[in-house]
Amino acid sequence: MSQPLTATRLTTARTSIFPLRHPPPLCSFLFVIVLIVATFYTLHHPDSTPPLLFPRNPHNPLALRRLFLSSASNATVASYLRALTRHPHLAGTKPSLDTLTYVLNHFQSLGLDDTHLAEYEALLSYPTHISVAARFSNGTKMEFDLNDVVHGGDDDDVVVRPYHAYSPSGSAQGDVVFVNHGEERDYRALESIGVSVRDCVVLARKGESLGRGGIVKIAEARGALGVLIYAENDGGGLGGIERGTVMRGIGDPVSPGWPGVVGGEKLRVGDNRVTKRFPKIPSLPLSLHNAEIILASLGGARAPVEWRNSGRVGWGQRVGPGLTVVNMTLQGELKMKKIHNVVATIRGSEEPDRYVILGNHRDAWTYGAVDPNSGTSALLDIGRRFSLLLESGWRPRRTILLCSWDAEEFGMIGSTEWVEENVLNLGASAVAYLNVDCAVQGSGFFAGATPQLDGLLLDALRLVQDPDDVALTVEDTFKSQNNVIERLSRVDSDFSGFLHHAGIPSIDMYYGADYPVYHTAFDSYDWMIRNADPLFHRHVAMAGIWGLLGIILADEPVLPFDYISYAEQLQAHRDALSKLLQGKVSVDPLSMAIQEFSIIAKEVKDEAKKLEEQAYSKNDVAAAVRRRELNDRMMLAERGFLDSEGIKGKEWFKHLVYGPAAEPESKLGFFPGVADAIATNSSEGMIEHEIWRVARSIQRASKALQGGFT
Repeated sequence: MSQPLTATRLTTARTSIFPLRHPPPLCSFLFVIVLIVATFYTLHHPDSTPPLLFPRNPHNPLALRRLFLSSASNATVASYLRALTRHPHLAGTKPSLDTLTYVLNHFQSLGLDDTHLAEYEALLSYPTHISVAARFSNGTKMEFDLNDVVHGGDDDDVVVRPYHAYSPSGSAQGDVVFVNHGEERDYRALESIGVSVRDCVVLARKGESLGRGGIVKIAEARGALGVLIYAENDGGGLGGIERGTVMRGIGDPVSPGWPGVVGGEKLRVGDNRVTKRFPKIPSLPLSLHNAEIILASLGGARAPVEWRNSGRVGWGQRVGPGLTVVNMTLQGELKMKKIHNVVATIRGSEEPDRYVILGNHRDAWTYGAVDPNSGTSALLDIGRRFSLLLESGWRPRRTILLCSWDAEEFGMIGSTEWVEENVLNLGASAVAYLNVDCAVQGSGFFAGATPQLDGLLLDALRLVQDPDDVALTVEDTFKSQNNVIERLSRVDSDFSGFLHHAGIPSIDMYYGADYPVYHTAFDSYDWMIRNADPLFHRHVAMAGIWGLLGIILADEPVLPFDYISYAEQLQAHRDALSKLLQGKVSVDPLSMAIQEFSIIAKEVKDEAKKLEEQAYSKNDVAAAVRRRELNDRMMLAERGFLDSEGIKGKEWFKHLVYGPAAEPESKLGFFPGVADAIATNSSEGMIEHEIWRVARSIQRASKALQGGFT
């Protein structure tokens, strides 16, 4: 398999600084005793902190990290997840306030330096009525069941019915046309066999490359009346229906580009800047079972060859239109709701004005055991373990923020509003953002990162025992099973505002490539303990990795950023682009900019190595000043990739190396402006201009990394 353009393959051999694999016999015995004592204690005291198990030595990084890892408790994390998922907690609903109170009280109980709410007002979307009915060629009619709850449960009345947030209210009736994944190439395939979707209702199966909002946008442009979307993974046979948003862009739609603070400016719902974020045709999700009933009834043309033999049960290989007519109705309401972010602070001792931020969202479409509260429970446990370190005498060099975001499912609203409100301070003082959304979906560790954090991530993986093989570290299994750190051009979690808008180095992590109950009523605590993580070993591993990354970034005198890795990744992107362009447009501006960046990255690495050798000398004031100055340069370099004009068509997104392409068929997972220009068959001059924009952004990053002025 060829290496993805959006990822980097990791092959560098490293030596573990915390060898869990072959510890000395006595150390191994003592460490096992410590883990048994810690686990026994927390089983009986799940909401309290275990007694100190290591000597107080806040100046010993190795002992500190061992203390952090040894204070893990599977039972405690499980208790957090159980409490978080007792009821559905969709943002803006009354049950969501119970989850808010639980998280807020937890952080306040730990005695951290500060825990407060950051509140905003946002326009959220809810359904009041949904229905889908079909009339078949033999004259029979069928009203489809659009519920996926287990009837008789205590929460039947508060599990939101499957819908697409921000889909317009209305009805659509027409012949059904199956459009495969709903991508432009699928419509071209239909055109090649004489099929048009104009004035029809389209049925699409959700794929990997195009989100539900993109599916609806293309169908709308093609003249469809409505859209039905199903996921082939329907909850592992449980009949789940995938909810989701179809809003374009992220953040509160009535405060685009500025924070939706309480009492602040809000656009009218009818304002063009708001309505352009919403589709013009209705859409609804369907279960796989209901989709197969429709598919089996279709007449019309035979499906394009490349769509056949896809494994769909009962499909007669016809795409319509003809034989089957669908009537779909959605009535919804848009409501202004107050949303609540929780921010807990551990103030730094030496550089309190530099911030390491750990974030996870709290709201869920239903019960949210995987998405997002597997991550929430890990964040709560990190807070508990950090409080233990504080009791031992530790105080991080830099300030740590633990953030619980609200309304992510509607379009990363809570984190986006917070970024917009704090964008200047973030630009001046944020070291990194560490995101975990779904901590545990299944087996196997996966991660995405900006390239200067690759080495740091591997260092953390090396310190944590693999949850599925006690003889290995997470790094061992990661390199044998995956070995790819993705790049963060996607827009599907809360890192987006930090990286794509504010230029903050970021990491996003999760266990398991995907899971069958995504956004369904079956994403519950019971499903978690029966399928994804029965003993919560993976939760503990993720909390260990996440917390260690925070500790290292907050404590290391010299930030562990490697811009040589970034330079190598930029060169790989340049080579891939050159191959795609086949000499039609010159990439020389990129080549020159990357060469300069590489030289400066090497100089910075050498400078960092010298300063690391002097890092723990308390009396060398001059060295401390030089470290601070170097750290600031490394911290600010990522901001250089931002461009004030943003990505054409998605101007809020400013990052010209990693960001979302406006065109779904863009062939690159990087340089989004260049990718869009190629995808839209723009002139060579326009492609060249976008290449120059990226080159200038790399030059800005080089200047920031080098420091000083021209």
